[in-house]
Amino acid sequence: MSAPAENRTYLITGASGYVGGRLVRTLVDEKLDIRIMVRDSNKVKGQPWASQVEICVGSAENRSDLERALTGVHTAYYLLHSINLGKDFDDIEAKMARQFAQVAEAAGVKQIVYLGGIANDKNISKHLSSRAETGAQLASTSVAVMELRAGIIIGSGSASFEMLRHLTHRLPIMTTPKWVMNKTHPIAIRDVLYYLRAAAHLKEPVNKVFDIGGPEVLTYADMMQKFAKLSGLKKRWIIKVPVLTPGLSSLWIGLVTPVPTALARPLVGSLISEVVADPAKSIDAIIPKPAEGLLDVEKAINLALSRITTHEVETRWSDASVATAPWQKAQSDPSWAGETVLKDHRQKITNVPADLIWKQIEAIGGDHGWFGADFLWWGRGVIDRGFGGVGLRRGRRDPDFLRVGESLDFWRVEELERGKRLKLYAEMILPGKAWLEFRVDTVDGKTQIVQEAIFHPRGLGGQLYWYAVAPFHFFVFPTMLRNIVKRAKESA
Repeated sequence: MSAPAENRTYLITGASGYVGGRLVRTLVDEKLDIRIMVRDSNKVKGQPWASQVEICVGSAENRSDLERALTGVHTAYYLLHSINLGKDFDDIEAKMARQFAQVAEAAGVKQIVYLGGIANDKNISKHLSSRAETGAQLASTSVAVMELRAGIIIGSGSASFEMLRHLTHRLPIMTTPKWVMNKTHPIAIRDVLYYLRAAAHLKEPVNKVFDIGGPEVLTYADMMQKFAKLSGLKKRWIIKVPVLTPGLSSLWIGLVTPVPTALARPLVGSLISEVVADPAKSIDAIIPKPAEGLLDVEKAINLALSRITTHEVETRWSDASVATAPWQKAQSDPSWAGETVLKDHRQKITNVPADLIWKQIEAIGGDHGWFGADFLWWGRGVIDRGFGGVGLRRGRRDPDFLRVGESLDFWRVEELERGKRLKLYAEMILPGKAWLEFRVDTVDGKTQIVQEAIFHPRGLGGQLYWYAVAPFHFFVFPTMLRNIVKRAKESA
């Protein structure tokens, strides 16, 4: 007999990602013994469940790290993707999955649970083909693999939903490739988590592939029209053209939506396939549908929109790590790692209370903007998108509160000491590494604000870049500091 769920240890990989972060919270709520594997523990320290799990820092590409992570584990959730790592992402994914399975077998793992993508169409994209091959590699050993294949996931913060939302909002008339009329089988993130959670309670290991989808099969164009209706928008005019390739479509999506081209490309490429669940691969005999039923598309969209409106977005697609340029080391590299350190240091003393100053600092970015010179920040975001970076449109998870590890426009929150210190790491494409830091303190009864832009240039090119943009710094950073104080004073 297999051990009861409360006596098992569960490993969740990809815990800093969109699905992984929500699954951790779900299983922690059930008081299960959870271990997570992440490359950088700072990415999850801001999560409310961080103190309730065992954090194993390591890479799935490193065998010794996997051995540490998988030792003593009963069920391992494989939620890793490598689609941002260039043209050879499929080879990377296959190699990672094969090694994971081999180490899991040696460690005595009983069950692997893998979330992949529906891949029943003969005309399959490279992305979906890689997802299927990952499942095959995970199943290459004696460890039982439960592979759940899902279609488009609808939920607040998912890349697919953000793409749908922004395309529909911003383009009342759009030219689209004819394959947006292909059938797809969307599923709500709530229901994906229902199946993943249920897999933790299986009495015996299951070794099989299952397709999971919501109650409706419809086209991507249908979903856009449903979204428009639910959002109070007029019907969208969709003009089908035969020449808009997935590559061109992804560039277009990269310009219109917050989803960068590198991530849009595999998502768009998947639309060339009919992504519909196969009834022969039904999971109902193993995990029955929830008593209240699966959410249909309209209910899933409404739920996602309500989460966004009430600022209850738990995780976002941008929470996962982005592929960094090859010269960029970990952001925590010390200043003595053989690099020059360039700084723009600003300081201001004010009578405005420190808590009001901090409230403005923590609200920086997103819809609130960057306290002046927003056109320059916007321009830098456009340049970044042009070179394949994340750009400025990722926004924020919450308009007022930050947590360590989450994305903020083209920055990531690296350190946060609420009320005192905020340190942002730049994820824009740069010839080096950059941070923006704010510190708030009380000195002699007054509030002291320190603002620093820190840059570690890569070689001569990096230094030339710093001095080329320095004239903009003399305008941007003093304006930012001055307006932080101004808005804090106005809020009082």
